[in-house]
Amino acid sequence: MAYSEKAVLDALSKIKDPFHGTNLVSSGRIGDLNYANGQLRVILKIDPKQAEAFQALQGDIETTLGDLDGIEKASVILTAHKAAPEVGRRPQRSANPHQARRPDGYQGDAFVDHVVAVSSAKGGVGKSTVAVNLAVALARQGKNVGLLDADVHGPSVPILMGLRGKRATTTKVQGRPLIKPFKAFDVKVMSIGFLTDDDGPVVWRGPMVQGAISKMLWDVDWGNLDVLIIDMPPGTGDPQLGLAQDIKPRGAVIVSTPQDLALADARKGVAMFGQVDIPVLGIVENMSVFICPDCGSSHDIFGTGGAKAEAEKLGVPLLGQAPLHMAIRQSGDAGEPIAASKGEEAKHFSEMAERLWAQLK
Repeated sequence: MAYSEKAVLDALSKIKDPFHGTNLVSSGRIGDLNYANGQLRVILKIDPKQAEAFQALQGDIETTLGDLDGIEKASVILTAHKAAPEVGRRPQRSANPHQARRPDGYQGDAFVDHVVAVSSAKGGVGKSTVAVNLAVALARQGKNVGLLDADVHGPSVPILMGLRGKRATTTKVQGRPLIKPFKAFDVKVMSIGFLTDDDGPVVWRGPMVQGAISKMLWDVDWGNLDVLIIDMPPGTGDPQLGLAQDIKPRGAVIVSTPQDLALADARKGVAMFGQVDIPVLGIVENMSVFICPDCGSSHDIFGTGGAKAEAEKLGVPLLGQAPLHMAIRQSGDAGEPIAASKGEEAKHFSEMAERLWAQLK
């Protein structure tokens, strides 16, 4: 059979990382996989102090990979990297065992006080809509806010923020070239959509996704921010786990709909952040009720009260409930977030933002 990168990653995911208590893939060790003419080269990123332990594993890893179809010889290269420097005004927490691999020099997030990951364990629950409107609502309340679109495979923030078709440029800060974020509705915004073709798919494997998003955190000139909202990729796999560890957010917000299927996945999201010692700041129930645009009547299309009950069961706050309303959909399509308006629907996100900020203070 032919060489399969998936088979390689599957094999590496079965090898325990001696320092993180997880596997080599989940811990973000894989720097590169290079295959040509039956020869496979794997680069593992390690701390210099960990070299002895990984040298003991090196031969076993090469043997395991060498037994896979299509691989005549496998070689493992250990590359030392520097641990994350102490940056920013927010003190580093020791509870997170994963050390981020930052570049040298000035860090783009050096003056970001709080990083909040907005996450969902499944797609289609309106995670990006919630992330955008939370960011805009916080900005309207006088906070310095940034928004990072980390949903690499489906970047929708440029559309939701009225920045479709924009292309990023760079600037130099303390000798380092950094990407300049755009500003819309008083929010600094960065997305992979500013770096790729509008209709071009981003076909990347997990470690590449993780690396790209980390760069958008560290290599973007965010300046002084009270809070940076990150629209995370949906799911609870290796990319999400690695990102949560590398980015070290202050906390996470889980977005779900009221239906049982979505809530089951929301529980997985809460558990994932618990594994990397990142507190869940709250749950948002999106599409909680459908408001008929013609008669104004309410319909519980996805059930009722599910997220509130789940939040109570899990012991995390319910930040709020946003309805399935035509105005919210139309505002997103138009690139004018509903939170920027003065309508009744904007109040839902304004109240969520107030509750979220209370958790961060």
